Amino acid sequence: MSISAAMVKELRERTGSGMMECKKALVEANGDLEVAIENMRKAGLAKADKKSGRTAAEGVVGVKVSDDAKTAAIADINCETDFVAKGDDFVNFVNNVTDAILSADVQTPEQVLELKLPNGKTVDEVRRELIAKLGENIAIRRFEKYNLPNDGGAACYLHGSKIGVLVALETADEALGKDIAMHVAAINPTCVSEDQVSQEAIEKEKEIFSAQALESGKPAEIIEKMVSGRIKKFLAEVTLLGQPFVKDDKVTVGELVKSKGNAVIRFTRFEVGEGIEKKEENFAEEVMAQVRGS
Repeated sequence: MSISAAMVKELRERTGSGMMECKKALVEANGDLEVAIENMRKAGLAKADKKSGRTAAEGVVGVKVSDDAKTAAIADINCETDFVAKGDDFVNFVNNVTDAILSADVQTPEQVLELKLPNGKTVDEVRRELIAKLGENIAIRRFEKYNLPNDGGAACYLHGSKIGVLVALETADEALGKDIAMHVAAINPTCVSEDQVSQEAIEKEKEIFSAQALESGKPAEIIEKMVSGRIKKFLAEVTLLGQPFVKDDKVTVGELVKSKGNAVIRFTRFEVGEGIEKKEENFAEEVMAQVRGS
């Protein structure tokens, strides 16, 4: 049978696929729209499985805080190229998944994949459809969910789309929380306070500082004081509360928080691609990858 432009248009609207792909699917299905959709869905799942092993080191960080600041969510969702990461389809997917995490009780990425999105489909179903449409592997890499009791409150900061931060305060304070989240995004502390720095990390730094101090030839008691001073400086550099506040380096974050009668419970900082070995691609290659659908 002949395939009309109206049939192709309807299939495109329902699947989001390209014109030629829709026309081909309709020809193979003898003009049966529902059969064409089912065949395209099966083909899309097959494509998704095939691409699942490919490195996804680009993407977007989504952050969301509830209106009462008692719950908050952050998600790092990856794709293969910055070209796809900037597209509306991918950005909308990240926003919808982050909203779903905020509203659900989930602990694992597998549970996130089973959450329902506004269109009634699961996260995994939409993810696979996007893989088929965009031609890239898409992965829910990691997420965090905050549930704060009593007077506690969460705040967030998003730097572009690549760095996101959540901060939990003992007492809700949106302005203070956002300032601290901005600081965390910029300076990237290891933990909140000195007591959270591992003894192993401290001993490693002591070993390095001691070796450097011994070369000075100074007496042992002087070397001990030198090492002690270096460790104190090291702890201030890696802890949130010990760092000079990024918007006013005359005070530490700890002093700022104390002046507000508050305390930092925890923070989470996600940066797209951190810890992933990433292959280098230029923009032209990214575009050609989309054209080839690979």
